[in-house]
Amino acid sequence: MALTFDELLSTTLKNYVPKLTDNIFSARPLFYALTNGQTIRRVSGGTKIVVPVIYGTNSTAGSYAGTDTISTTAQTGISAAEYDWRQYAATVTISGIEEAKNNGEAQIIDLLEGKIFQTQETIIENMNTMFWADGTGNSNKDWIGLDLIVTKPNTTLGGIDPTDGNSWWASTETDEGSALALKSMSNVYNTVSVGNDQPTIVITTQAAYESYEALLTTNVRYTDTDVAGAGFQNLLFKGAPVTFDGACTAGEMMFLNTKYLQLVAHSDVWFKPTPFVRPTNQDAVFSQLLCYGNLTCSNRARQGYLFGITDG
Repeated sequence: MALTFDELLSTTLKNYVPKLTDNIFSARPLFYALTNGQTIRRVSGGTKIVVPVIYGTNSTAGSYAGTDTISTTAQTGISAAEYDWRQYAATVTISGIEEAKNNGEAQIIDLLEGKIFQTQETIIENMNTMFWADGTGNSNKDWIGLDLIVTKPNTTLGGIDPTDGNSWWASTETDEGSALALKSMSNVYNTVSVGNDQPTIVITTQAAYESYEALLTTNVRYTDTDVAGAGFQNLLFKGAPVTFDGACTAGEMMFLNTKYLQLVAHSDVWFKPTPFVRPTNQDAVFSQLLCYGNLTCSNRARQGYLFGITDG
């Protein structure tokens, strides 16, 4: 039995969702950095998104000889950051006149794919802007972004106040206050690094990226092949790819360790399409793509940034 118009739309949209999410999260450097090489963390529920954080060492670790007493002292130094669930939605709408003009199965699918592409491009732009902000947009309904995690080091994040005896829960900020200098980049990079735990990507503005490019000698301009393969221009700095994003604030350069930045998604509601429905007061059908989740951080001290870059 042939599918009805609404059933065909719902089935096609559901089948298209994996491609839609792939397109979204490979479209911008920050999205790519958050999802490349590691999966989005799926969580089935809970009042909050709980992320364990480690801020101290284990004092029982040490050498001993013979029958020495080995310490069994209870340890602190492990806590948890708690993040609120946030919601995101986009609507795919087809008007009655569009339905009438596209009444063949192939035409219907072509029409829906065009609508999905339009929705995809809108989500890319809006989400990318949101993940660069601080989560206070749209009356505090927006998801958390880098402007809170990285550029506000003394602001509470995940329920932990870095000014209340929790200096370990603060990012590194450095005021360049002049033209970009390799020494300043090195300082931030080294400050947020411990051993081989180093920034995995550096994202900045186009102007600052070009300033960095100008600082390099002609024959020392290496690129990261993975990032280049994803379609992003990049140059290496101490092994980390440097690239640019139009949503980055002017004069800023982010040094991110994405090992500790994780996009958390609800396992049941992640770009989940609702069935197409027909409102009683509109000549149209619509479906909503729903997302529950948030951007989380488990180690803020491994994130840093330069600001006040006058040529950036």
